[in-house]
Amino acid sequence: MPDSLDYPDAGVDQVLAGAARSFAERVAVRDGDHTLTFADLYDHALRTAAGLRERGIGPGDVVALHMPNSLWYVVAYYGAICAGAVVAPVNPAQPPRALAEQLEDVAAKAVITHPACAAALAELALSGVQFVVTVAGTASAPAPAAPAVAPAGAVPLEELLAAEPLTGFTADPGQLAHLQLTGGTTGRSKAVRVLHRNALATIVQASCLRAAALPERDKEGGVFLRPVPEAVNGYALPVGGGATIAVAPLFHGMGLITQSVSIILGQTTVMTAGFDPAAFLADVERHGVTSITGSPAMYHALLNSPALDRHDYSRVLMAVSGTAPIDTTALARLAEVFPNALVCEGYGLTEASMGVAGAPPNPSVATPVGSVGIAVFDTSVEIRGADATTVLGSGETGEVWVRGPQVADGYEGQPALTAEQFVDGWLRTGDMGRLDEYGHLFVVGRAKDMIIYKGYNVYPQPLEEILCGHPAVAQAAVVGAPSESAGEVPVAFVVLRSPAAEAEGLADDLMSYVAEQVAPYQRVRSVHLVGSLPLTPTGKVLKSALRDRCAGTAPNGI
Repeated sequence: MPDSLDYPDAGVDQVLAGAARSFAERVAVRDGDHTLTFADLYDHALRTAAGLRERGIGPGDVVALHMPNSLWYVVAYYGAICAGAVVAPVNPAQPPRALAEQLEDVAAKAVITHPACAAALAELALSGVQFVVTVAGTASAPAPAAPAVAPAGAVPLEELLAAEPLTGFTADPGQLAHLQLTGGTTGRSKAVRVLHRNALATIVQASCLRAAALPERDKEGGVFLRPVPEAVNGYALPVGGGATIAVAPLFHGMGLITQSVSIILGQTTVMTAGFDPAAFLADVERHGVTSITGSPAMYHALLNSPALDRHDYSRVLMAVSGTAPIDTTALARLAEVFPNALVCEGYGLTEASMGVAGAPPNPSVATPVGSVGIAVFDTSVEIRGADATTVLGSGETGEVWVRGPQVADGYEGQPALTAEQFVDGWLRTGDMGRLDEYGHLFVVGRAKDMIIYKGYNVYPQPLEEILCGHPAVAQAAVVGAPSESAGEVPVAFVVLRSPAAEAEGLADDLMSYVAEQVAPYQRVRSVHLVGSLPLTPTGKVLKSALRDRCAGTAPNGI
């Protein structure tokens, strides 16, 4: 494979257009017994686009998607994209006040919602929203048994689908595709400006890496992939085959981009009702799943499921963990569960359209344990010192800076923050990491999560890694707790593999276990055994909640 790609000068709409022509009769989306082929999906998207245009939505207008994962989410997303609208995915589970803030921040002109969450919209006085569209319930996202309370004047999606398909429009690569809201774990969410060219770049980078293919355009401008025969190996995903399960929420950047990667690959996306580990594992076998993308929390749930040994996973070729670091003990166990798969971590963030680094699907080139891989095509990664300008050498830990065609266009309506984070074409990620001599990236945590113990920098991720290597530990999170004598001390919250494993003195044993493997200043000073770790809707550990829990109660430590 080449080091650089020739990126099509096209918008995300051309990903679906190309797939509809390349894989017309293949099933694109499966939701229970309801399926849409790629040709069906494109037709539905163009009809939805025409329906939006008839109701005043034009290029540059913002359409918010406020619903759980379902077949109709994919239709609504591509419908808005094909209309030239800007898609703003919002968390359907958030309370009305937070929802109102997000809709205001993105200046939504229309909202597409689901009966299960429409009531939150009905409570709001949304001056900027001109109309609301409601989708039908499906097997993966059923409508509530009681009649849903929808906003006054809400339009069923069926009315938009009655329009004739929109023709004669293609998205401008330099225009906004998404206003992707960040997780908001440290305050109010920020809306990241993802241009069509940014989104297309990361879709192409990820799919070409996974399938050993190169992007091309068909006679009508659609984007498709052509495999490179000499680069295809046992881990490469098939183009025009395979399946995946949409377990990541589509309102999150990872879920949204992964959906388009599946489209360009010609994969079937299977929608499921929530996440149940036993049902998920059964679906992997039932649908012949070839690739899995999820969070560490999801993979830990699979590994702890009693159903783990009941199914055949031989068709899985790739299992990628993202959104947060995963411990190498879990990765090793996953490699045993999926014997024919490349099991690896990927690294991305909303501001880089979710794609920065990954493991090449090459059986002869191993990615070092603990690494998130190498930079994807046409992407530069630097490790910089505290002055934000000094580039550190291999093996040195500093802040990760990223440059590439997938780096977004800044934050909507926040020029000062944009100037701070997006500097001379580089993205300041806020993540701490190091590069080895071969360019493998190791991420050790967020800069804001770094613990300062008596002037020493202590990174949580290596301590979490050690704790997860203990046979009694399933998951671990380490945070800094205030200390009068030390400033901050490392405190661990640990979930055990089995409640029966909890025994008197285990917390002390775990502290000793860590102390044997680290420098004195890195020792964990307190261990809390908990039933579960607090998580964001996308599976990240909510460390702010853990810090709040131990504030004022941590030992002073020495």
